[in-house]
Amino acid sequence: MKFQTTTLFTKHSTSLSPLRCSFLLIALTLACSVPLRTVTAADKGPPNQNANEVTNAGDEGASLAGTTVSVFASGLNNPRGLKFGPDGFLYVAEGGTGGFNPPCVVVPAVGPYTGNVTGARISKIGPRGFRTTVVDNLPSSQTSAESGSLISGVADVAFIGTNLYAVLGGAGCSHGVPAVPNGVIRVHANSSWNLIANLSRFLMNHPVANPNPGDFEPDGTWYSMIAVGGDLYAVEPNHGELDKITPGAGISRVVDISASQGHIVPTAIAFYNGNFYVGNLDTFPIVQGSSKVLKITPTGQITVFRRNLTTVVGLAFDSADRLYVLENTTGMQFPTPGTGKVIRIDPSGNRDLIASGLFLPTAMTFGPDGALYVSNVGFGPPPNGIGQIVRITVP
Repeated sequence: MKFQTTTLFTKHSTSLSPLRCSFLLIALTLACSVPLRTVTAADKGPPNQNANEVTNAGDEGASLAGTTVSVFASGLNNPRGLKFGPDGFLYVAEGGTGGFNPPCVVVPAVGPYTGNVTGARISKIGPRGFRTTVVDNLPSSQTSAESGSLISGVADVAFIGTNLYAVLGGAGCSHGVPAVPNGVIRVHANSSWNLIANLSRFLMNHPVANPNPGDFEPDGTWYSMIAVGGDLYAVEPNHGELDKITPGAGISRVVDISASQGHIVPTAIAFYNGNFYVGNLDTFPIVQGSSKVLKITPTGQITVFRRNLTTVVGLAFDSADRLYVLENTTGMQFPTPGTGKVIRIDPSGNRDLIASGLFLPTAMTFGPDGALYVSNVGFGPPPNGIGQIVRITVP
């Protein structure tokens, strides 16, 4: 059964038109020719290879009545992490438009990066989907043309009270932005900002146990950040760690994920019932079911919470203890538009498919209305400005 659908459009394209593209997600390039897909609410069909928990419970192919998908906002430049603010508006981190300044160090596999100190921004989206700029002129960078010119900039946003913070993932000398390191910034009401935590320096002074020399990034590629109890917690995929940032008091490591898990590329983070939950992208080529969700205590103890997932880039819990997982790509060996999914896992491990056909989604959050909001076309092809926020109602 197919519910309300939304078809994705790009500039100068129509639904189902072929799209020549070259994508890189963190490490590798995908050269592809694919049709634009239709985002659907809970497509019914055969279960995915990673449909079941280890207990064989749940069927990812089961459809859910009452789920709808719609485009809430558009015109974004590589949208990433997103959060609702205390004013009820949705704040979206954007990777930006990249740049042309050379780096001081060539990162293996994807380099040389080129950057711009003023290419990224944070947007605010109102209840009717109208976008305004909160702050712009933030650092943005891109990988080499040979590896897809994939853009990074502002990675995520979070609020402590009414104060807005953001984590930069596309800055630093290795990304062609020597004047600004990767770090956490505070954004002020007048759209000015200041760096409160130098994460580039922290990485260099506190190496992890098992970095991957094949694609090592000195400044890191910070991906997600949440606020918990007056502190900020950020996940870094390239080194593999979860760190705590206390405004005004510095940075400390919660856990070196690489020490026990190796190079699994941790990305998404959620906090629920006193513990952190971290999902991982994993390395390429993509192996279906190779990703997982880790449960991490505040003291850094790691256990595996859920297995048999694929390319996890977003996590969220609802009030019924159900976990929602955003998967960037499924059924393919490399990042592929139109194959992203949202699945729901109940406390017993049963799975429901909530939405499919997403176009390289990058992050997800619940809104005050109980709907899911997903950054879509988060790693997209040129031109800039085709990123979206997709709203998914959940029964």
